[in-house]
This record gives sequence, structure tokens and C-alpha cells, in this order.
Amino acid sequence: MGLGDQSTWRVAYLEVVPESTAEIVRSRLPPGFVLDIVADYSDDAARQVLRQADFVLVATRALPADLIGAAPRLRLIQHQGVGYDRTDVAAARAASVPVALCPEGTTTGVAEHTLLLILAVYRQLLKADASLRAGQWLQFGLRADSYELAGKRLGIVGLGRIGKAVARRARAFEASVLYYDLVRPSSAEEATLEVAYRDLPGLLAKADVVSLHLPATPETYHIIDAAALARMRRGSILINTARGSLVDQRALVAALQSGHLAGAGLDVFEEEPPPPGDPLLALPNVVLTPHVAAGTRDGLIAKMDAAFANMVRVTRGEQPLHVVEG
Repeated sequence: MGLGDQSTWRVAYLEVVPESTAEIVRSRLPPGFVLDIVADYSDDAARQVLRQADFVLVATRALPADLIGAAPRLRLIQHQGVGYDRTDVAAARAASVPVALCPEGTTTGVAEHTLLLILAVYRQLLKADASLRAGQWLQFGLRADSYELAGKRLGIVGLGRIGKAVARRARAFEASVLYYDLVRPSSAEEATLEVAYRDLPGLLAKADVVSLHLPATPETYHIIDAAALARMRRGSILINTARGSLVDQRALVAALQSGHLAGAGLDVFEEEPPPPGDPLLALPNVVLTPHVAAGTRDGLIAKMDAAFANMVRVTRGEQPLHVVEG
């Protein structure tokens, strides 16, 4: 069936978003497409929009087999980003529904946010802001525990698209860059990026800042555990803008409380959102953001343009891009 054979294509958006975000998403819809947004995160709300859905657009919501089965017209599951660990890919495959990712619109935002977290931790940004608002003037009080990124060693764990973008930005701050990845780029690309390879234990032992840029897989689960944290230099900091499951959060809290790590900048967590009383929320040496590293207006527009273009490809009988392989 081609695009001209059906007058309206319905997209089920399985994320609860404010109207300001919904307006941006709707503004990027191709002609002939209609967006149906869930009212809440209940399964009943999902089934309501899935019944007539030709396409599913999803970011963070779990998409198990029973919900995939509730969409008999479904042609494509389109992820808003590159994480798909909460989608039952096997069930989608059994229903002959491809699952596609959207790397567009992510790299710049996450790379910039990574540097934001490093600088916020290093320069005591939260303490400086809160103390000033409380009537304190810590012009000299923060200096002993504030640092510059220049001259430091940044260790990037995962040198993919985002890892490389972080490396380029870090060099602009005059930091040296180490990296670990299972797949090494060519020596020419290493030279262009000005990065040096280390195995993971060697990187942890040398880096002043360790920044994580890996996908969530069984192999990467808790890759930063108590043993890995113990290998990190005393006084170093950990940054995670990738996936919460990469870090043993309980072990991280212990390393921060003991002073072994000087601080951490986290955009992702093992449980999202973190529950009330999570000890991370009480630590003064941690900067926390609510999984917003890629969450810019610029990034959303790029993502929607790419995601809807993929859906249009399917309506034309073409193969979608960035399909998750079996």
C-alpha cells in the first residue's frame, strides 16, 4: 500500500507530554498524518490509541508484547531515541513489525549536557547558587574544592557518536582524553580526535573524570560497580548521561559518601524517577538532572523530522532506517 492508498495515517504517541511539547511534535507531522497522544501511562490509555495506530512513537514507556498485540494495524515502532531496552523486540518481530531507532537529534544535546555536568560539579555550581540565594557571599569559600577542566584527564567509556562528540568538546577545554571501547577506531581517527586508548581498568585508574556513553545491555549492566569505583582515582568524578543500569547506584552512593569520589553528575538513574528518600537526593556533591540530556527544543525538532520521515518511508513501501536487528 502506497501513501496515496490511505488518506490518514495515525501515530500513537505513548508519552505523556505537556501541550508545549505536543505542539512541537504536531508541527512536524507530514501531510496525511494524525497524532494521538496517551492521556496517561496506564495500559488502558495506551490500548485506546493503539487500536487505530499505524505507527507507534515511543521514548521512555515500556512496550511489552500485550500492547504490541493491541495494535492490529501497526506497521512500525519508532523510538524517539536510541534506547530500546523496554520494548519487546522479539514480540514485535513475531508480529512482523520493525523497531526503528532515531539517532538524530541526540548527539549534540547529550554531548553538551555532559560538559555541563562536568563543569557544574567541578565549579560547585549548585552550592554557589544556593548559598548566594540564602544571603551568603562565598567568593573565597568555594575555591579549595573548585577545579578547572583544563589539564585534566577525561576518560570516555564508549566512543560512539556521542562519545566522539564529547571528546571534541573536551579538547576545546584543553583536557586530555582517554577512551575505552570494544571497537577501536582507526589510528588516523584517534589522531584526529586526539584520544588515547586504555583498557577499562587502566582508564579508571588514570582519569580525573569518567564519562559513560554505552548502551544498556546485559554486558554493560553495572559495568561501574563497587570494584570499578574503587579503581577510580580518589577525588575523581563520575558522569552518566547514558543509562542508569550502567552504574551500581548503591556502590556509587557509598563511594561519594566516603569521599573516594569527589562528586558525580547524573542525568540517568537505575529507577526513574528516583524514589523519595533515595540517598542520592541528599548528597551535596552530586548534580542531578531528570533524563534531559537530549531534551532540547532543537533536538526534539530534529528527532521528529527524522522519525516521521521514517514513517513516510514505510507508507511508500520502503525499508525504514536504523532498524533493530535480531
